[in-house]
Amino acid sequence: MNFALLASLLSVVLAHDGHDHQTQIPLDYVKFPLEGAYHTRTGEVTADAIFAGITTFAKLPYVQCLTRDRDVPFDIAFIGAPFDTGTSYRPGARFGPAGIRAGSRRLTLYGGYNVPLEVNPFRAGLGIVDCGDIPVSPYDNKYAIQQIENGHKSLLQREALSPLEHDSATGKKLIPISLDGKSHPRIITLGGDHTIVLPLLRSINSVYGPISVIHFDSHLDTWKPAVFGGAPSDQAAINHGTYFYWASQEGLIKNGSSIASHGAIRTTLSSLEDYHNDDAAGFQRIEAREIDTIGTEGIIKKIRETVGDRPVYLSIDIDSIDPAFAPATGTPETGGWSTRELRTILRGLDGLRIVSADIVEVAPAYDTNAELTTMAAADVLLEVLSVMVKTPLGKVAE
Repeated sequence: MNFALLASLLSVVLAHDGHDHQTQIPLDYVKFPLEGAYHTRTGEVTADAIFAGITTFAKLPYVQCLTRDRDVPFDIAFIGAPFDTGTSYRPGARFGPAGIRAGSRRLTLYGGYNVPLEVNPFRAGLGIVDCGDIPVSPYDNKYAIQQIENGHKSLLQREALSPLEHDSATGKKLIPISLDGKSHPRIITLGGDHTIVLPLLRSINSVYGPISVIHFDSHLDTWKPAVFGGAPSDQAAINHGTYFYWASQEGLIKNGSSIASHGAIRTTLSSLEDYHNDDAAGFQRIEAREIDTIGTEGIIKKIRETVGDRPVYLSIDIDSIDPAFAPATGTPETGGWSTRELRTILRGLDGLRIVSADIVEVAPAYDTNAELTTMAAADVLLEVLSVMVKTPLGKVAE
């Protein structure tokens, strides 16, 4: 018998003999169970272990909104737009929706409560679903852009599940801000390259009219087609660097009330004329380097002063984050913001009436084995979802 080992074990037992075992964690206690449940207006949703089952955004219920389940109402829907034939450098964003969903798997691991914004968007009583992807042709850009517009519009033009009644903060009666006076759901689109924003804004226009835009990106995306892409054809003139030019030309942007922070601008230009064109499209700019002088608070202040309390569309290019934190994108630019900085700025938009949003240019093939980019995209959308849940899409009745 090993008396030395026996004596060692006995000393451990004696050393713990004075402990109050009632205050210790019992052996059968599980702090983070493999299953979590949350309630929506459509019933209780139970999430499997985050690494198992069908991968929807944050393990949300999958509803085939465009086909079989067209009559199922919701308040907020995630929809994929797997399109990347408008990109100018590295392709692969067609796999963005699948990658972002994979990166979101652990968002509800601990329940989903957003500590800084003091809300759990998954337990807020709203109907939140994942509608899968819009069917998008990889062979015909004109047709694909129409598919994206039709798919988004099919969701947006429905009535929201939850009736808009009163502002929980003030108790005042609210009325919808849409053109038709109805409460519409909010759509969060998973791109796809940034070209998809043109058909999305066309869809938004059908419900809200010209809209204010908050745009996080390292590029202007208001280039004239003759400058960006050479415009050898009408369809080639619409790409991920010109879609805001066309949106401005079509009157989809509320001129003078948009802000393009671009994540912020840090790319090279063809000339300073690009800035003049950007001004003509109705945008104001926040350069990436401004975070060193005015900080996140200053950037938030600039955005809020420009947009005000008007309805706003939020577009987020993942390349607004520095490639050190989000390398998997089609046109990476060094010198960007950190994931933490972008999330802080997004939380600073709390109270704004975001009618819909997107995150684009995630190309998982260029990611690390640790899924840095797809996780960053998912975490960014958690902030967006939390802001949406906290602020109803209504105005005080006169």
